[in-house]
Amino acid sequence: MTEAANAPEGLVIEGRYRIVRKIAEGGMATVYQAVDERLDRTVAIKIMHTQLAQGPHRDQFVERFRREAKSAAAIANPHIVQVYDTGEYQGLDYLVMEYVHGVNLRHEMNVQHTFSVRETLRIVSETLDGLSAAHRVGVVHRDIKPENILLNDRGHVQITDFGLAKAASQATLSSTGMLLGTAAYLAPEMIEHNQATPQGDLYSVGITAWEMLAGVVPFTSDNPVTLVFKHVHEDVPSLLGPCPDIDPAVARFVAHLTARAVDARPADASEALRELRELSATLPIPSWQYRRQDDAAADTPVGSPAIAPLPAPPAPPTAGETAQAAADETSAAVPADSAPADAPAGIAEAQAAAQPPAPTQTLPAAAQTRVMPQQAAGPTDAATRMMPAVGRSGESTQVIGAQDGAPADDAADNAVEAPDVSDGATAPRRKRRRAVVIAVVAAVLVVAAAVGGAGLWWYFRGPGSYWTLPQPTDVTCAENEACPVTNADWSEYESTLKVAGIPYTVKEDYSDTVAEGDIIATSPANVGDHVSKRNDESVTVTVSRGVRQATIPDDILDPTSDAGKDPISALRSAGFDNVTHDEADDEYSLTVPEGAALSVSPDPGTTLDHNAEVVVTLSKGPMPVTMPTVVGLTQDEAESALSALNLAANVSEEYSDSVAQGEVISASANEGDELHWGDSVDLVVSRGPQMASVPNVVGQSRDSAVQQLEQLGFSVKTEGLFDGNGILGLVQQQSATGSTRLRDTSGNPTVITLTIV
Repeated sequence: MTEAANAPEGLVIEGRYRIVRKIAEGGMATVYQAVDERLDRTVAIKIMHTQLAQGPHRDQFVERFRREAKSAAAIANPHIVQVYDTGEYQGLDYLVMEYVHGVNLRHEMNVQHTFSVRETLRIVSETLDGLSAAHRVGVVHRDIKPENILLNDRGHVQITDFGLAKAASQATLSSTGMLLGTAAYLAPEMIEHNQATPQGDLYSVGITAWEMLAGVVPFTSDNPVTLVFKHVHEDVPSLLGPCPDIDPAVARFVAHLTARAVDARPADASEALRELRELSATLPIPSWQYRRQDDAAADTPVGSPAIAPLPAPPAPPTAGETAQAAADETSAAVPADSAPADAPAGIAEAQAAAQPPAPTQTLPAAAQTRVMPQQAAGPTDAATRMMPAVGRSGESTQVIGAQDGAPADDAADNAVEAPDVSDGATAPRRKRRRAVVIAVVAAVLVVAAAVGGAGLWWYFRGPGSYWTLPQPTDVTCAENEACPVTNADWSEYESTLKVAGIPYTVKEDYSDTVAEGDIIATSPANVGDHVSKRNDESVTVTVSRGVRQATIPDDILDPTSDAGKDPISALRSAGFDNVTHDEADDEYSLTVPEGAALSVSPDPGTTLDHNAEVVVTLSKGPMPVTMPTVVGLTQDEAESALSALNLAANVSEEYSDSVAQGEVISASANEGDELHWGDSVDLVVSRGPQMASVPNVVGQSRDSAVQQLEQLGFSVKTEGLFDGNGILGLVQQQSATGSTRLRDTSGNPTVITLTIV
């Protein structure tokens, strides 16, 4: 096979996979339907292009092809196309994958054009579920797009092309046709920094969802360079533009997935799936049924007003923001040099902030007019205003200095007599004029001192001396009540602090109530609290590490280990706070000593929340039992009776003239004694009466015969016609011969009678 794309139907690879037909061709490989003749099942086989396998970077592509094949095969999830096998045939690497009966999402998008919220969120949910399995094993797809989201014949999602996008995009980046198919879904960080992240997959999912709901991708261009430029430098427009009637919560979720900054998106697919499930639990039924019907806008470029993003309503400013806004507005109207030359930095802004703020409403550039704040009159203005008007001869006085609209009485109070120039009294007039100028200058200095004092207060003690702790976007504050910064998402609040320029330090702690990554507490604690700028103060933020974890010791069921000897103390030392032990559930044990653990649930080695319940069952040791009656029983009967009580029998045997052979003569424990499982009892079992072989002593002398029989243990009795001193003194006959009991049932020696002649 010299060219994968031209592989003939019926070709068998490795004696196993028979090519049926060509399914699709991509930038890196061609996909065929094939039959696995060994397992008799339909599969899809993907074969690398010849130009890649024979090109100068062959080793690089082959290595990535194989490595990513292993990564994809490690993912077990019903929403991932499974990889069965990999190999090489005639110099071309191939993958054998699950064959999916169905179509890809692009086909459905071409047919339906737009989707309902219900259809969209279902497909997004299954896609995120598949990606979460990949992200958990460290695999990033890198090329999520409608062409790689398959819909099987049951309508469920199965994601394909894991791991190939990165190699393919590097190999064919100059191919405009291929790049246009992918660039519409690429995350900004992948375009700008070639950085593949789980959040990049989420961005692609979000763009896909945007297109399903709006009927068009948010950025379109005939030039791929322009298209990728938009992804890097422009925010994805809100769905409320093309879909004004869609539920804002759905639009916010898609916006969260498609945020331009990596850190502004969910951490991975599992987090995004959790967020989607929370959204689904609160979404009303009408919102599920929404579907955009205005097909005319589908061809409208995103830059047009038809789908321009709607501006979000501004949040109410905090006290610090209001003061800053006033300073920003008035600083443009008050010259910086109005502050004393030796004033600290910020005094000019402080003076400006001390003035009434200008209106903050923004008008079109051509019609903007700044309303200047009323200023204290300078020396020149004051002198000009207080100069008398030159009247005709005979007009000796004139009322001046009254402001427009001022009451006549006020004007009269500020009246200055103007001498008649015709009287020749020039010197007095000059003196009065000089006095007026001096008075005005003094007034200006007083005003400047007041303004300067206000500036110093603003800078050192007022709003210029501190930051105001801002309110998190995900925390609701009740009016006239303290509003602690807790349960807020730290990643979002950190951005707020950075934007506000507020220094902060972070520490982490475990929390049973605050989710991992959220804020447990801050110091200062409440929204609106002040953080001094003058004493190197900063906000201390305690971020939750989630619920503290603990691990059940592996050796807790080993009674010889330290943990096994005192399991409850061992669990508490391991960090568990909810250890349950019910003495009523404890059991006797033949092998586990008293106080050791019989069972622990969950199993040893399990890691779980420290406050999760751990149930322990302890051993009560060997069970007490009562010694049964065994004397007089046969050996088998006695051993069975002891075994039923988990008692062990140690058996020895003795001759007994009174106890039949095989019966128990005695035991080491008396009937009724208290014993425990595992105790041993010594049993003495009868061997029956002791026997001896009586020799034939007929013909022997009396004394010799008696001595021989007595040495064997018998008792000897003699009788005859003559006593022992008879002429012969020989044994004529004996009462017993052969095997004879040594003792009778009373334990006395058996008597043997000898007849002497």
